[in-house]
Amino acid sequence: MTTRRRFLGIAAVAAGLALLPGGLRAAGVPVRTWRGVALGADSVIQLAHPDPAEADRLIALCLEEVARLERVFSLYRTDSALARLNRDGVLEAPPADLVRLLSEAAAVSRRTDGAFDPTVQPLWQLYAGHFARLGADPAGPPEAVLRAARELVDHRKLRIEPGRVAFAGRGMAVTLNGIAQGYVTDRVSERLRAEGMSDVLVDLGEIRALGHHPSGRPWSVGLADPLVEGRNAGTLEIAERAVATSGGYGTPFDAAGRFTHLFDPATGGCAREWLAVTVLAPDATTADALSTALSVAPEARAAVLLDRFPGTAARLTRRDGSVLALRA
Repeated sequence: MTTRRRFLGIAAVAAGLALLPGGLRAAGVPVRTWRGVALGADSVIQLAHPDPAEADRLIALCLEEVARLERVFSLYRTDSALARLNRDGVLEAPPADLVRLLSEAAAVSRRTDGAFDPTVQPLWQLYAGHFARLGADPAGPPEAVLRAARELVDHRKLRIEPGRVAFAGRGMAVTLNGIAQGYVTDRVSERLRAEGMSDVLVDLGEIRALGHHPSGRPWSVGLADPLVEGRNAGTLEIAERAVATSGGYGTPFDAAGRFTHLFDPATGGCAREWLAVTVLAPDATTADALSTALSVAPEARAAVLLDRFPGTAARLTRRDGSVLALRA
């Protein structure tokens, strides 16, 4: 996508992805690894398989799926389905994946009372344009201009039908930065499961674990410390679970870091409630979207919203570095 609103401070470590190759080579099992960028995120697909040629075939299938979905969701590709929707305000005969993901995004929007809203793209355009100008006011865009952009943000004005997607108002636009990486991670994971892979860790900007580490223990996922670059803030043990982290500090518009790509749909301002939010969920799509929503939720509200999503847990890092664990 054009740029990411989210800083994914998650890396697989310990008994997980980072040490997977060595452990499995010791057991004589070859490992195939692909590293690249998917939807603007550094990504890794790593498979242990006794047949190297079959492992290569499976990775190729994954990359085909990533490329196919990028043609649907990418904001930086002018020919993507999402880019055409934003340009024209309507998209006839939309791809099934776009309808499915927009429908899921709309459902999360309703369940979070609009804390997650895919129609915040006009805010991104406003802030990006403002801070790209020489001598930009460090206080941000003028209030009147911000108010006008905020009036274009409303998930309820996104019309989603199997054969047609459209905006109810001129000037509206969608970004799926807060949910698409999770969706792509889920689709790739499901593709591998359909091919008979039962114990896999997929990292495509969000992380999803199928089964367990080949040793039989859960996968260990390390959490990056939002206060100290390169430092690990802890680990999570996961199996048949997904993990996503949101933090605006990784994607600032301004040098001071006051304005980031995580927006509060209710005000049009940038989220400042938490330094970072990590969510565990049954699937990466939910984890991705919910970590975005909780980023703008006050402490008491965060617990209420999380309760609406069964099987989830969250770790919210306050500005002073202290952590609130919900359903830990």
